[in-house]
This record gives sequence, C-alpha cells and structure tokens, in this order.
Amino acid sequence: MSEPTKSQAPAATGRAGPIRGTVPVLRGVGEMRHLGLLAALAILIVVGLVTRPDNFATTSNLISILSLAATIGVITVGATFVIIGGGIDLSVGAVMALASVWATTLATQSYGPVVMAICAILVGTGAGLVNGWLIAYGRLVPFIATLAMLVAARGLAQRMSDRRTQLIQAENSAIVDLSTSRVLGIPLLVYIFALVVVLGWILLNRTTFGRRTYAVGGNPEAARLAGIDVRRHTMLLYALSGMCCGIAAILIMARTTTGSSTHGDLYELDAIAAVIIGGTLLTGGRGTIIGSILGLLIFTLITNLFILNGLNTSDQLIAKGLIIVVAVLLQRRNLKERSP
Repeated sequence: MSEPTKSQAPAATGRAGPIRGTVPVLRGVGEMRHLGLLAALAILIVVGLVTRPDNFATTSNLISILSLAATIGVITVGATFVIIGGGIDLSVGAVMALASVWATTLATQSYGPVVMAICAILVGTGAGLVNGWLIAYGRLVPFIATLAMLVAARGLAQRMSDRRTQLIQAENSAIVDLSTSRVLGIPLLVYIFALVVVLGWILLNRTTFGRRTYAVGGNPEAARLAGIDVRRHTMLLYALSGMCCGIAAILIMARTTTGSSTHGDLYELDAIAAVIIGGTLLTGGRGTIIGSILGLLIFTLITNLFILNGLNTSDQLIAKGLIIVVAVLLQRRNLKERSP
C-alpha cells in the first residue's frame, strides 16, 4: 500500500477545494516514483558487482552500508516529517553532535548507559522544541531559525567537550554493544533504525498526527480553518525531528564509541537530499517515508561505491550535488505536468 499524498489531507485540498478522483492518480504516481528509486538502487548494485566484485558483496561491506544508513536514516525519518509539514531543519547534524557530547560527559556517564540514552534523546528533543517555538510562535523563517541552531548547537558541543573526543567508559559498554552485538548477523543498531522507520510510517500514515502533517504542509491556512492548531503542530514536528537526532546520537556513539562535536558534519545535507530524492516536495504537503529511505539507500550506496573505487571525497560531493539538482528539476517538471 502506498503512502498518503497531499490530496488525502482533509485541509490540504488547495484553493479550488477537493477534487474527486485525484487520490488514485496520485497513488499511482507515488508507486511509479518508488519503482524508479528501486530501479536506481538495482543499477547501483550492478555497478558495485561489476566494478568491485571482490569487495562490494561481502558481508562486512553490506553491514558497513547498513550501519552508516542507520545513523543518517533515523535523522531522515524526522526530516521527512518536517519537510512534509512545510518546513526545513538545517540543525540536525549539529543537534546530534550536541546530544552525543552531552551524553558522554563524565557526569552523565556516571549514571550508566540508560541515563546516557535518555539524556541524548532529551537533548535532541529540547533543541527541536526550541526550533519549533522560534518558528511557530517567534515567527522566524525555518531556514534562519535552524541555521542559528546549527551554529549554536555546534558551538555548545565544542565548549562542553573542550573540542576533545569523549570516550565511552568501559562500564557503559551497553551503548557500544548496539554496534558490536548482532542478531542473525545484523548489528542491533540496524534493528533500531528499522523500528524507527516502521513507527514513523505508522505515525505518518495511520494517525491523525500524520494527516494533520500533510494538511499543514499542503495549505496551512486551510488547515487552520479546519480546526488544526498549526503553530502547535509545527512545534511538535520540530520536536520529533530533534528526538530523531537524539536517537541517532545513540547510534553514532555506539559506532564510534565516542561523543564528539564533529559528529554529524553535513548530515543535514544528506538527510534533506535523501528526502528530496525520495519524492517529498520541498514546499510541503506530499511525501513518503518509504521514498525517503530509498533515497537514503541510494546516497549510501553511492558513497560506498566511491570509497571502494578510491575516489576523492570532493568527487562524492560533486556527484551528490548533481543528484540533488536533478531531483529538484524532476519535481518541478512533474508539478508543471500535473497543474491544470
């Protein structure tokens, strides 16, 4: 079953009101989009098998791909909600770094791994609430508010850690076990990522919160007239994004066994790019969790192929930039074709 689109939101029907018969059409478009993403993934897999047959299909490489996708993927789920709701969050990488640093201070670690995990989630959620309040009630442009949070969170992380990497102590190895312990050969952190994706899909597609997210992103004024508290919902969307950053902080602490102010560098670009490639409109009102995850896997595979073939990081960034431009151009073309 495909995920709801803009026309499914009760208040996001546009100026002319709801148009009967459009939902099946948009569902078909969503399915075709997913098929295109799956085809792109298949092509990348074939390229990997052809160019690096001895390294690409190995168990260690596949686990490396999944582990990298897990950390950014949790952030991508939160970013999907924010962008569908008509916003943008540039602070996700810095908030994740701040959460990882706060959770690995000696004071926090003295309370054990459970408190460390709770601390990371609370710090991320708190930063998200600040973003949401500034945007919804302070009426700041999302770009400006989250850009300010990006700078402030990164600076606070540097100040707290004194620009040093903070190691997870041996008595808190339960955090590290999320990366080293495996079930059916797959690290536990990948299962956490899968759980976040499933819960995100249910929240977006099977709850009132999800329907309101599409409505707010599609037509905020119509959503307000329909009785939705747009400002409150916007703040909750950014809090949800921050909570995902906190969960991602736990995963990156498990992978690196550290908390650091350098964690999450450019993660905001990877997450936003994955959401865009997955078909979510930058203007809000339409998008899917499945599409975002497929977009994430495409980006992760591209990064992996570049590393295996010994290509420069600069080449990776150029390729990703071109992909983002093509994705946005395709979005604009599709919108023009659907407009009356």
